Amino acid sequence: MRAVVLTEYKQPPELIEVEEPQVGERDVLVAVEAVGLNQLDEKIRAGEFAQILPYSLPVVMGNDVAGTVIRVGRLVESFRAGDRVFARPDQSRMGAFAERIAVAEADLALIPDGISMAEAASLPLVALTAWQALVERGHVGPGQKVLIHAGAGGVGSIAIQLAKHLGAIVATTASAANADFVRELGADVVIDYRAEDFEAILSEYDLVLDSLGGENLEKSLRVLKPGGLAIGISGPPDPSFAKRMGLGVMVRLAVAVLSRRIRRQATRLGVTYEFLFMRADGEQLSRIAALVDGGALRPVVAKTYPFGQIPAALADLASGGSRGKIVATLER
Repeated sequence: MRAVVLTEYKQPPELIEVEEPQVGERDVLVAVEAVGLNQLDEKIRAGEFAQILPYSLPVVMGNDVAGTVIRVGRLVESFRAGDRVFARPDQSRMGAFAERIAVAEADLALIPDGISMAEAASLPLVALTAWQALVERGHVGPGQKVLIHAGAGGVGSIAIQLAKHLGAIVATTASAANADFVRELGADVVIDYRAEDFEAILSEYDLVLDSLGGENLEKSLRVLKPGGLAIGISGPPDPSFAKRMGLGVMVRLAVAVLSRRIRRQATRLGVTYEFLFMRADGEQLSRIAALVDGGALRPVVAKTYPFGQIPAALADLASGGSRGKIVATLER
């Protein structure tokens, strides 16, 4: 079968023939029909996560998949051949950019009714990121104030919708060209990041979801009220993340050093910083699918590429500026 394979960090991936995936007792074999592209894919290609996600190259890329079940393992109970499914495979089993993939039953969910394969493929990683930030960690509820950076992007466009569904007052940063777009998604306050300083405008926020890092994250700490929470998805990783990942002692020490400054700043301000590296979770994805069915969430697809052009699509992704997600589809 054909797959997009990373053979060397910092180099473009290659479309080559690889072996069929092995299907375990609790695995589901999926005929891939669409895949979503994420900033995570570009970071993996560039080798930015090589220390904490030590893939053995060559490796099939891809972290978002939608398709049709071909067959299931002996102990699988929730899915059968012909089901339309989507998933963010577990990080240890990355490999969505292929014609077929074996996914653990626990990581899969049925695709919501009424959306296309391309729309389904745009959702798993970004929607799970938003869910784990806002629901699982942030416990966002009615009346709380939430700042979501880069509101027109993949994570931001879903996080705005989810935060509004949870009853929050939502601020976001975006370009002036995307201001109406993010308002349509539900943003109450829109900051033009090119012309305005969000730190000078916003205050007393309960939660910030930061996808940019660096100075943007430092400023985000200062718009939180005492006891507030900043969740970073671009880093720096923190010690609790290193512990959850089971990283070695030396890597854990390095992670602690990387995040020491931002954690100290948060402590001085009476707020908390946490790094989020989302995990696969089929049960959460099913709950997200129910929100899509109910109209609370809608997928946002920026562009669609044919499967054979995924390397070019990754280059497009790296250039930034897309509304929502870039998706690639396979013809069958």
